[in-house]
Amino acid sequence: MDPAKLIDVDPAADALAQLFEEAGHQLYLVGGPVRDALLGRPGDDLDFATDARPDAVLELVSAAGARTWTTGIGYGTVGVQFHGRQCEITTFRADRYDRVSRNPLVEYGDKLHDDLLRRDFTMNAMALSLPDRRFHDPFGGLADLARGLIRTPAPAMESFEDDPLRLLRAARFVAQLDGVNGVPIDVDGDVLTAMKAVAPQLSRITAERVQAELTKLLLGRNPHAGLVLLVDSGLADVVLPELPRLRMAADEHGQHKDVYAHTLQVLDQAIDLEDDGPDLVLRWAALLHDVGKPATRRFEPGGRVTFHHHEVVGATLAKKRLTALKCAKDLIEDVSRLVFLHLRFYGYGDGEWTDAAVRRYVTDAGPLLDRLNKLVRSDCTTRNRRKAAQLAANYSNLVTRIAALREQEELDAIRPDLNGNDIMQILGVPAGPTVGKAYRFLLERRMERGPVSRDEAAAELREWAASADVTGTDASSPD
Repeated sequence: MDPAKLIDVDPAADALAQLFEEAGHQLYLVGGPVRDALLGRPGDDLDFATDARPDAVLELVSAAGARTWTTGIGYGTVGVQFHGRQCEITTFRADRYDRVSRNPLVEYGDKLHDDLLRRDFTMNAMALSLPDRRFHDPFGGLADLARGLIRTPAPAMESFEDDPLRLLRAARFVAQLDGVNGVPIDVDGDVLTAMKAVAPQLSRITAERVQAELTKLLLGRNPHAGLVLLVDSGLADVVLPELPRLRMAADEHGQHKDVYAHTLQVLDQAIDLEDDGPDLVLRWAALLHDVGKPATRRFEPGGRVTFHHHEVVGATLAKKRLTALKCAKDLIEDVSRLVFLHLRFYGYGDGEWTDAAVRRYVTDAGPLLDRLNKLVRSDCTTRNRRKAAQLAANYSNLVTRIAALREQEELDAIRPDLNGNDIMQILGVPAGPTVGKAYRFLLERRMERGPVSRDEAAAELREWAASADVTGTDASSPD
């Protein structure tokens, strides 16, 4: 069957092609839109290649009344809003690279073949000529899609040395894509060899670009596979070194599991618990939840292995790595907080938490409670069925306890029974450090015994003030 018949061409593309043909220029649908169409994946944007130079492209589409933008015109790309679709039209290129930065020395070309040759992978080096709809696949991209194989049009070593960001794109595509008929995507042997050799050159890539690729990888349908490739190729040693450091062999007594394998399993299980699409915060938290273990591993008498306070160390390491990757501040804070809290559940023991402990668990998690619960559930990877069943029962019990307390009191916004104005009035003190100390005392009491009446809280406050030697005009008088 002609592959061209598998590609559903948007009417906007046909109309644009007619415009270029009438002006004597070639136009091809290229890259991701062609690949995704062959895979049956819907796409939003349209990418084109043409023999027309950027000025000619601008003149053509502007005369047709299209809105344009030229942020990429230095690389030969003109952005166009045409018939309601966002398009990028790029002049054929036959670039050279200085191999110091990843920026090409732009050279315009005249042949589609040369333009496709410079692209990252064969699956992105296919084109459909418009309006005649002839399929062009000079490097076997369709066959590679059918086999689930990532190859490069040019020699892999040359391609990656030209632009090391392609190394991360390979791992990202492994995480994002299936091949034809759902075949898993993997990399060709020559590609893997080149990835290992060129991995140190990732230092040429800005943190922002690295972070963008890692984000897309983590949000993919199978981040597990992409992360394994990052580690096996040595890329993770450069961009996410905390991950390969988790490959700690179990001690001679087998007292602890392989933390790397455990981490990937936790990530898989967290993904299975997502309710409304990929959750980047939860996925990062699952990936980094045990990064503090290598630094805290201790071999104890009797063959025991401990990782005391690895959640504290891990939270610090998570924040440091995500900051280095220039992630958003909110994401950094949320992920590091989840890493810090992920062991709290294990203090639940046999399910005998007090109400105060449940309140603290909910209060400390705050708006991250749902994610923390998912992370906690995902962190159970034991093969011991009895232990797994007990952990599941304890978790269910905790959820029930949270729900019951939530019905009785404002569990999600716990505050002292008296506010700052009440404290100042009852103790007869002005605003200042004493009010803050009193507020914290009342909050602690609220956590311990739940809500009480205003009179009871006032009595507790006066008792605290007397023991703390707080003086004020009304410290011991009724309110």
